[in-house]
Amino acid sequence: MKPQAPRFDAFDADACREIAQDLANHEGPLLPILHALQDRFGYIDQAALPVIADVLNLSRAEVHGVVTFYHDFRSRPPGRHVVKICRAEACQALGAQKLFDEVAAASAENGAVTVEAVYCLGNCALSPAALIDGDLHGRLDTTRTLDLVAGR
Repeated sequence: MKPQAPRFDAFDADACREIAQDLANHEGPLLPILHALQDRFGYIDQAALPVIADVLNLSRAEVHGVVTFYHDFRSRPPGRHVVKICRAEACQALGAQKLFDEVAAASAENGAVTVEAVYCLGNCALSPAALIDGDLHGRLDTTRTLDLVAGR
């Protein structure tokens, strides 16, 4: 079964403001707003920063600082497929660095695949592990990972 890449909406400042306003009354609203925006658009557009800052009465620098502090937030749209390769100790011991480097190099040509590092997927017994379009896979090597991305 071919993995289904998530589909995201094109960035829209009005939708961004609506999301921010809907979540502004939550306790500690900045992270939920950022997660909601990334869920909707696939990334945090730079144009969202002043909107969020305005809604939450924060500076753009404060919002930017949070976006850049957490490695899970993207600053540009992801490729059609997202591969999150575990970089925790068990996966590192079984070749995650090589897997990451080779998948990133093989994917760099067309930009259709976004390769990201994550730190523990809880699949240590099947290292190295990765989330491919949200589905967990273990005992990966470069060929198998690229085959899974291609739906083979």
